[in-house]
Amino acid sequence: MKPLRVALFTTYYPRHDRDHAGLFVSDLVEEVRARGVEVTVVAPGVYNDYGLAYGVGVARNIKRRPWRLPLMLFSALRALREAARDANVVHIHWLLASPLGLLCGKPWILTLQGTPTAGRFEDLVLLRKARWIMGPIIRRADAVICVSQRLTDAVCALGGNGHFIPNGTRVPDEVGDEAEPAEILYAGRMVEEKGIRELAVAANGLNLVVAGDGPLRHLLPQSIGLQPHDELEKLYNRAAIQVLPSYSEGLPVVCIEAMAHGRPVVGSDVAGIAELIVDGETGYLVPPRDPSRLRDALLKLLDDKDLRRRMGLAGRDRIRELCSWEKVAPATIELYEKAARGRAG
Repeated sequence: MKPLRVALFTTYYPRHDRDHAGLFVSDLVEEVRARGVEVTVVAPGVYNDYGLAYGVGVARNIKRRPWRLPLMLFSALRALREAARDANVVHIHWLLASPLGLLCGKPWILTLQGTPTAGRFEDLVLLRKARWIMGPIIRRADAVICVSQRLTDAVCALGGNGHFIPNGTRVPDEVGDEAEPAEILYAGRMVEEKGIRELAVAANGLNLVVAGDGPLRHLLPQSIGLQPHDELEKLYNRAAIQVLPSYSEGLPVVCIEAMAHGRPVVGSDVAGIAELIVDGETGYLVPPRDPSRLRDALLKLLDDKDLRRRMGLAGRDRIRELCSWEKVAPATIELYEKAARGRAG
């Protein structure tokens, strides 16, 4: 029997070992390849992105230079159609790129991440405000993978074939020992919508380790910058607490990975984060933009090592059941197979 062949389109894909852009896509590719699926990746570099894919992000780049978007999509379509010739299924990442799926002549699957930093191009915004365009398109997809339940509900409300499959992660065999003194870890981009201003106030005087970069780095000058994934895992392994005070999120990979490493998470009570953290059981949910409540939650965990361990182990169990590659990769491959057979419902 010939292996299943997938042509996967993405606007983000890691370019080097310190590049976190699209890491969740490359990890998925590795996992399904390891299970016998042949995947051809169509990413910037395979097609000409005309400078829109990286830097401040596709959405912001398009806002600055909208005339480049048709050029990028035309180049992407040519490359994707070439890759799709020998494919059984086309897999599109990003709702705004979904028309490419219609033009490949193959069964196609769409993944929605719900990235809030996309602004007016964010998936939930487009599904709500441009439903008259997006609704007919997503109904043509053989399946729509949604990384959060909120996205799944929005897709199904428009008549799409939505499936909740979260971003995947590897669950380590063991939980590492905390560093002394206890460390609070923030990992990610240092931008307004990640709650960096509130974090700087809430963590003042606390042992905050920051692995990130961005325009607000000056607020947390102790940042060690963006780290390769293997170094980031070492930081998870020694942290006492992971913190993510974002204003909004899709399904944040940093929370998933920290919980997989047995770390409690203090995060904003917003969709995405709230789908991962069970308040009082695997961490604490606090109102966004509230540095006082954020600090209180951090101090409560810092003061009780046993509580941190109980919550961390509960979170690890939750991630194993929800987001481990042993769950996520087979569920994705099953949709590929059903789409290839013409029945992904």
